[in-house]
Amino acid sequence: MPRRMKGRSAPASGVTRAPAYVRLHRSGELARRAAAAVDRLSACNLCPRQCRADRIHRTVGAVCRTGARAIVSSFFAHHGEERCLSGTAGSGTIFFGFCNLHCAYCQNWDLSWNGDGDEVSGDELAGMMLALQDRGCHNVNLVSPSHVVPQLLEAVAIAAGRGLALPLVYNTGGYDGEGGLALLEGVVDVYLADLKYGDSETARRLSRAPGYFEVARGAIREMHRQVGDLVVDDDGIARRGLLVRHLVLPNGLAGTGTAMRFLAEEVSPATYVNLMDQYRPCYRAADHAELARRPTQAELDEAVRLARQAGITRLDPEGLGGG
Repeated sequence: MPRRMKGRSAPASGVTRAPAYVRLHRSGELARRAAAAVDRLSACNLCPRQCRADRIHRTVGAVCRTGARAIVSSFFAHHGEERCLSGTAGSGTIFFGFCNLHCAYCQNWDLSWNGDGDEVSGDELAGMMLALQDRGCHNVNLVSPSHVVPQLLEAVAIAAGRGLALPLVYNTGGYDGEGGLALLEGVVDVYLADLKYGDSETARRLSRAPGYFEVARGAIREMHRQVGDLVVDDDGIARRGLLVRHLVLPNGLAGTGTAMRFLAEEVSPATYVNLMDQYRPCYRAADHAELARRPTQAELDEAVRLARQAGITRLDPEGLGGG
């Protein structure tokens, strides 16, 4: 039986179970759920924006600017994700265009703000997933998928029928609605969620995301309910569970102490957390004086202290907690 990792010890022993969606595909539930999800695009309410746009008839979402088809910027074997995702063969990432967040400092602004990429059908998206499997990737990593849940469900149903058998990683900014997450239960194996802020006023100002912290709290609790703490196989590759990323911002803007206390007290002290030091002023960061510099070493050290003080026991060894 699989065991969960504890602290920062060696990986747990073998996980051999098939990806979660295989059972749903065999029962026919995956195809039914995908069809129901696509129908909901006619008055889209799947993310917290609740914009009710009719995305089926070419009216795009109010913020995500995406219609009935997903936009894909690129797909490839990514070797720069957490080691438990990238392993030796890479994480099979699919980068979606546009986003339901508008972060002023986004490092991928050409995708998230400009929507660089091409519209793809469900069949084409399924083909990308299968191509990544053929390349030997450890998983299919869906990056910024919150606004294209119906489209990815449609593609997974097609790909499962053609032999897809890789774990699915749902790589999200954390601004996910209950409706979208309910559709993903039993489909997603690994939730990789940002927890960007510890308060919603900062999120509104810097990411145009009203109620972000309240939404992300509910979303992350639901993700953990579905998949539990992170479990890895004998090779240290994530097979199932929750992984949370927290980007340290200058001037304490990320609200690290509040965010870490939430994870430890309301989710699990064994939540796998990657404290990230990659922030640099990008895109429209210059519009906000408080974002105009990188975090100092003292600020990065303080983030680690706050996480440990809160009771988080599993900090990613490649992140700030690896020292």
